[in-house]
Amino acid sequence: MTEAAAALAGFLQASPNLLVLTGAGVSTDSGIPDYRDADGQWKRRPPITGQIFRGDPLQRARYWARNLIGWPHLAAARPNAAHRALARLQDAGRVRQLVTQNVDGLHQAAGSREVVDLHGRLDQLVCLGCGDRTPRSPFQQRLLDANPDWAHHSAAALPDGDADLDNLDFSRFVVPPCARCGGLLKPDVVFFGENVPRERVDATFAALAASDGLLVVGSSLMVYSGYRFALAARERGLPIAVLTRGRSRADDLQPLKIDAPCAETLTEALQSFDAPAAA
Repeated sequence: MTEAAAALAGFLQASPNLLVLTGAGVSTDSGIPDYRDADGQWKRRPPITGQIFRGDPLQRARYWARNLIGWPHLAAARPNAAHRALARLQDAGRVRQLVTQNVDGLHQAAGSREVVDLHGRLDQLVCLGCGDRTPRSPFQQRLLDANPDWAHHSAAALPDGDADLDNLDFSRFVVPPCARCGGLLKPDVVFFGENVPRERVDATFAALAASDGLLVVGSSLMVYSGYRFALAARERGLPIAVLTRGRSRADDLQPLKIDAPCAETLTEALQSFDAPAAA
């Protein structure tokens, strides 16, 4: 067994009632790129903010043009060994709550139950006018019908349904409105700079209060929306383990730091013991 897997197995044995918080590193083996490098810095310019999306029609068109090209890649992604390992850990009764910063829905596809999608889901749209929620997939055809000349474009996949598509004239890109009220449609996700809905934060804090440890997988915790739970765990005196490549914002909290691949390490750690259900 690798040293990393042995350390994680020991943590899992000692803390059988975990709050698990996941980030982009869990989904990279599914072909979905992450945002940050090993030092926690942006690999490219930060994603669009909610304020810009709402207030700048050109940047909104740019977002949807790139999403038109990037969405099929995200929609085709499938769970990897990390998602499956965490689903097995939950099935064994050792996960109080699984919370993810990801918006890809892959934990649910792997069989995890009652996941808190901290930042929402990209496979849903919300109208900023009437609040109507609709699936994302049918909107792809509406985008193509409104912009037939864009069907031939291709680009490298970027995080969360984005695509490396630039230096084009986005001013002519047409974004279809809400079919119900004609309002602006937005992915039902928390954009950079927006607040996580209060009920999701409260549910996570409640789960943390009933847990005996925090396991962070695939997240640098550079965004406060996730880091706050590591701070709360430390304040409660709960053990913390961080399984991710490179540094994390929680390193100063002196967690059990495991700098190793998520999928391989989780899989090997779970194979090392029978995980009985928590009492």
